[in-house]
Amino acid sequence: MTIGILACGAYIPRRRLQRAAIHAANGWFAGGLKGLARGERAIAGWDEDSITMAVEAARASLRDFDRAAIGSVALASTTLPFADRSNAGVVKEALNLADATGAFDLAGSRRAATTGLNQALAAAAGGASAQLLVAADMRKSRPGSEAEMTSGDAAAALIVGDGEAIATLVGAHSVTIDFVDHVRESGADFDYGWEGRWIRDEGYGAMVATALADGLAKIGVDAAAIDRFIVPITAKGVAEGLARRLGISAEAVADRLADSVGDSGAAHPILLLASALEAAGPGERILLVGFGQGVDILIFETTDAIADGQRRRSVAATLADRVEDMNYLRWLFHRGLYDLERGMRAELDQKQPGTTLWRNRKAVLGLVGGRCTQTGTVQFPKSEISVNPNNPAAHTQEDYPLADRRARVVTYTADALAYSPDPPGYYGVIDFDGGGRMTVEFADVVADDVEVGREMRMVFRIKAFDAQRGFVKYFWKAVPVRTGEAG
Repeated sequence: MTIGILACGAYIPRRRLQRAAIHAANGWFAGGLKGLARGERAIAGWDEDSITMAVEAARASLRDFDRAAIGSVALASTTLPFADRSNAGVVKEALNLADATGAFDLAGSRRAATTGLNQALAAAAGGASAQLLVAADMRKSRPGSEAEMTSGDAAAALIVGDGEAIATLVGAHSVTIDFVDHVRESGADFDYGWEGRWIRDEGYGAMVATALADGLAKIGVDAAAIDRFIVPITAKGVAEGLARRLGISAEAVADRLADSVGDSGAAHPILLLASALEAAGPGERILLVGFGQGVDILIFETTDAIADGQRRRSVAATLADRVEDMNYLRWLFHRGLYDLERGMRAELDQKQPGTTLWRNRKAVLGLVGGRCTQTGTVQFPKSEISVNPNNPAAHTQEDYPLADRRARVVTYTADALAYSPDPPGYYGVIDFDGGGRMTVEFADVVADDVEVGREMRMVFRIKAFDAQRGFVKYFWKAVPVRTGEAG
């Protein structure tokens, strides 16, 4: 057994807003955006946030991994939904991990994920149980800004511990310097960024370059020996320029996914590392950079087990599961940046009683149903009495997780009358493979996506917002299984 990265996973929202649509709306005012109006950026839906995206990335990394072996969950993000509630704790519940699992949030810098990776590797070396590190960001940007063009929404996850590692740490180096390239005060919606040339010259060209040179020397690795160079800075030419200065080959510079995803903030270094790991062969040296009020340098070497790691849902797969979106106004509305008349049907109290959520947290957050130990009947929700009409046995049910089971549509409707942030609202009845039936909302669907018999899978999403109390209600929804999607 070896200490290192045991598995990885990623999640990129399906909708990809075309940057040409952003420019078409704002070019009359911000003509300079024309040079950025190429490609697309990943955009999360109205029912997604950093927690829901983190859950999807984590599920991908855990697909072939024993969840009972996870000792702690860390969530790195600069856009955590809650300031005073454990965001990682919600992820832990959604993954149906044991209550003895630790959970902590990492925030305050886009370098949070690489710093967390360093800490996870150090903890594993000290004998800690396997650790799940998840990074996700869904940043707001002012309409008509460069950040609106260059940002993107995504999440990625790594499992670190002692086991059949797909990559081991060769060495690491970190510096912390209060270099403020951008800032966002607590409670603010948008970043304030400093002048771009100064950031490029002093931040990337000086601070990052110096940290890289010092890190390579400290670790004792020659720059020419680097096979994959990951720089999560999407500004054009930065990674290539650093490679030339250090003597890293141009072929080693990894795709930053700038034109297909955008800069996903704290998630971006982990997303790019997951992408590199799925493409790498044994014995490759991977240099990962983290930037944000300092620099993290981590060098990994892949092992012979790398092929097994490529079985998980990959960055390539979630990149390919895409649909082009030209509806800029819808995206602004979903981000809360464009106010529409919602009508009286949207006027309802969304209060979530804390006692109810506590008592039913396994069902609500983990989608855990019940299975009768006498008859094998599966039901959701779990109850004291079985729904089996021939044997309504009492007190015989055991926990039966449903989140990772496929299902098929029994009946459905598209409701254009009831309020939905993305009308029409689709919902229906599904039957799970192996038993169990429930009524559920559908997500990420259009008219041609759903029909009776269609195979579906479950995803963790926002159910509703309690705007009066500032609380987010989460539950599970069903999305179509698309051609070529991994099981």
